[in-house]
Amino acid sequence: MEKSAAESFARAVELMTHLRGPQGCPWDREQTFDSIKPYTLEETYEVFDAIERRAWSDLRGELGDLLLQVLFYAQMAQDEGHFSIGEVIEELNAKLVRRHPHVFGEEASDTAGEVIRTWDKVKQQEKAASGTATGGLLDDIPRTMPALMEAVKIGSRASKIGFDWSRAEELFDKLAEEEHELRAEIEAPSPQQELIAEEFGDLLFVAVNLARHLEVSPEDALRAANAKFRRRFAAMERFAGSTEALRQMPVEKMEELWTQAKQEERA
Repeated sequence: MEKSAAESFARAVELMTHLRGPQGCPWDREQTFDSIKPYTLEETYEVFDAIERRAWSDLRGELGDLLLQVLFYAQMAQDEGHFSIGEVIEELNAKLVRRHPHVFGEEASDTAGEVIRTWDKVKQQEKAASGTATGGLLDDIPRTMPALMEAVKIGSRASKIGFDWSRAEELFDKLAEEEHELRAEIEAPSPQQELIAEEFGDLLFVAVNLARHLEVSPEDALRAANAKFRRRFAAMERFAGSTEALRQMPVEKMEELWTQAKQEERA
């Protein structure tokens, strides 16, 4: 008979408690909040990969690995007397109800836009009530986010008070301006790498905000471009016979194979 989700979850919590206990695993007992952070990031990306491949059995396993990270953090927190996994779940349940007054309360929100505004309003009320409200509009955006995601968040947040480009066309002009400034630093009599990097960052920031205005995820768009390059490069290796044969070719011949790979992909 198939176990209920609650029973399976309770068993996972028991296993995690045992692994961290005196008779458990030496490696698990030695881990800290900081030591497992890289694994959390890795498991998150593996979830993304399974989703993009539409590999549902893989996704089931990867979600389990990601859940393990949650259980691990919660168990370490309990070991140190901070909170338990039960408190984590109770806080989540309360938050879901609180942030959906249009479902669990009297408030009406008929569109996705209204739901987002309600969510943001309740979130700010929560921060004010807990004393964690920050003075600046951008202060609570984590600086540890991937840079592309952080740039989108910053642009979106600034847009809420009207500090934004009014339309996407303006961003093309801004891109040209940033490109000119980057070229000026590159072609300066004494180029400084720090200034070149700064101007390149400005160019990327504008490009990310252009994506935001076009309702395109820059992360997804770049990942798709990476995947395209991988496919076409693999085709080049196939046309050449091997990676080593490709390595020995002049760049002009490589470009011919690249064009051939593009044509094959579009056929």
